[in-house]
Amino acid sequence: MALSPEAARAYELDRKHVFHSWSAQATLTPTVLTSAEGCYVTDGEGNRLLDFSSMLVNTNIGHQHPKVVAAIAEQAAKLCTVAPHFANEARSEAARLIAERTPGDLDTIFFTNGGADAIEHAVRMARLHTGRYKVLSRYRSYHGGTETAVNVTGDPRRWANDHGNTGTVHFFGPFLYRSEFHSVDEAQETERALAHLARTIELEGPSTIAAIVLESVPGTAGIMVPTPEYMQGVRELCDRHGIVFIADEVMAGFGRTGKWFAIEHFDVVPDLITFAKGVNSGYVPLGGVAISAEIAATFADRVYPGGLTYSGHPLATAAAVATINAMADEGIVENAADIGERVLGPGLRELASRHPSVGEVRGLGMFWALELVREQATKEPLAPYGGTSPAMGELVAACRAGGLLPFVNFNRLHAVPPCVLTESEAKEGLAILDQALTVADAYTS
Repeated sequence: MALSPEAARAYELDRKHVFHSWSAQATLTPTVLTSAEGCYVTDGEGNRLLDFSSMLVNTNIGHQHPKVVAAIAEQAAKLCTVAPHFANEARSEAARLIAERTPGDLDTIFFTNGGADAIEHAVRMARLHTGRYKVLSRYRSYHGGTETAVNVTGDPRRWANDHGNTGTVHFFGPFLYRSEFHSVDEAQETERALAHLARTIELEGPSTIAAIVLESVPGTAGIMVPTPEYMQGVRELCDRHGIVFIADEVMAGFGRTGKWFAIEHFDVVPDLITFAKGVNSGYVPLGGVAISAEIAATFADRVYPGGLTYSGHPLATAAAVATINAMADEGIVENAADIGERVLGPGLRELASRHPSVGEVRGLGMFWALELVREQATKEPLAPYGGTSPAMGELVAACRAGGLLPFVNFNRLHAVPPCVLTESEAKEGLAILDQALTVADAYTS
């Protein structure tokens, strides 16, 4: 099927004028999307695709939720923009609703334009609060594309931007399937990963470390759900050495894991939480930092040296208010937990039992990853770390041909649909994946 005239025009102008992120520009053939609703998008050829990517794992409330669309329009008619040093209703209410849901005393909210600058400001706050500079984060992580955030990141997107002068240090986190510690079970992996982190802190010098930054559940890096004991151990190490614990909830927050914040799974309260994406499903760019009482007090009489023109933009925060209220009223967080536990998780594990290309299934809520391998015994990945392969390209094409928009990274296929996914939609997605995985199976030995 050919592109519609409107879609063809959009594609032509894109290829002529648009510079895309994380891409070699000459190799791109971007899909044109023309509309979306709920868990589905429509492309420029008129194909309706089940969105198992949530775009970039951000449309937690689904596409074009009428209450959020209406809230943006209503706010635009009243006050489109306002400088951040003024108070306004949308920002104040959004801050209240977020603070109601954060754990512990993280009741002060600094708004940013997205997740990367939320990390930038969280790190800046930690450095100023402690008077230290180093920041520790794990390999196999992603924290954003701006200067500090990309250096905190622990995946290959850091490499071209890493000059070794940003005060960031990486360590191995727990990941039993590809354990760096030769562990045989989760308890051993937890114990050895914590010992490794403790040793890293000791050798780097506790008095030099401002913060440890961890995705509560790593997202793009592979959805490796840590044990509660690991996260509690990190909290204890931070407390012992006066280190700020920053929980990155940009991808995992606002219902994605079946709770408002993924950190709730571990009975841990961090010092700072970064958020974005699901706070308003990306309808208007928004991110932020939830700040503990102790760190907020640091800046009670001391100027915080940072800000953004669009901090708490009224269109974005009005969208956040409508999103959070709709998620609460419609039980969307509970739906993510229920469908994930009862349908999506069991369904993915059942696929793994029949497809030799699936080495492991990991996740919770609407946050799942399939580790794809050439051989289950050796765990040889279907694509190299930091790259792709013909097998993964064919798998993506098979998903698209079947009517599913997937999310892939390296050798993994992620199942990360909107949190409003229904049981029937989950089963539809699983059926498409079942067929598509036969393509990957052909590359196994």
